[in-house]
Amino acid sequence: MAAATADAPTRVAIVTGGASGIGLAISTRLAADGRPVAVLDRDAGAAEAAVAAITDAGGTAIACAVDVTDRAAIDAAVADVKDRLGTPGILVNNAGRDQFGAFLDIDLDTWRSVLDINLTGTFHCCQAVIPEMLAERWGRIVNISSSSAQGGQPYMAAYVSSKAAMIGLTKSLALEFGRKGITVNTIPPGFIDTPMLRKSEEKGLLGGTVEEHEARTPVRRVGRPEDIANACAFLVGEEASYVTGQVIGVNGGRNT
Repeated sequence: MAAATADAPTRVAIVTGGASGIGLAISTRLAADGRPVAVLDRDAGAAEAAVAAITDAGGTAIACAVDVTDRAAIDAAVADVKDRLGTPGILVNNAGRDQFGAFLDIDLDTWRSVLDINLTGTFHCCQAVIPEMLAERWGRIVNISSSSAQGGQPYMAAYVSSKAAMIGLTKSLALEFGRKGITVNTIPPGFIDTPMLRKSEEKGLLGGTVEEHEARTPVRRVGRPEDIANACAFLVGEEASYVTGQVIGVNGGRNT
């Protein structure tokens, strides 16, 4: 494992949706940096597997089976994290769901589900964790939004709307809590090779193959979950104390 960062004391991190894809890469990277990590995921088995891999590599992590739409469960998880690891000083809001389909075909249940998970889940987690950060006068929040929120995307209206709202929430919280020692930033990933992306490719929802999109990406490769984790690792550290309210694009130059 990498040596612990210079942060004193070492800050406890919570990563939602932390058991797969981008979330797993973030959980793994923060643990490798010496941070105790709470992997929150509604898939209990996946969360336990992620924690096993992290601890086998010498890191410290716990699993919490949590649906981010359940506020009571989030509050209980934060209390559990505080009891078992210490006061959470880092929150990465990564849990989310996708959505594809014509706008006129979106039913209200689907619309609400996408916003409940992507946006309201972020709201719940921030409200649950920020009081702990205020008590310490130190905090780092990173919201994983989407590059589709910056340029739009057809047939993804609910998803794009939820992720765009996450960017607005990020900026609002950054202004409100900056004087309290809490920074809030968002990373809108570009074209990242995750299980979710590959499922979308199989269904013909990408407007081409992954390889075709690679050819249209300035750096000529698909993004990796670790690319997002690397940016996140910087934003949650002491070195990023003057970075807040920012949209940090990690997209290989697809959006500039």
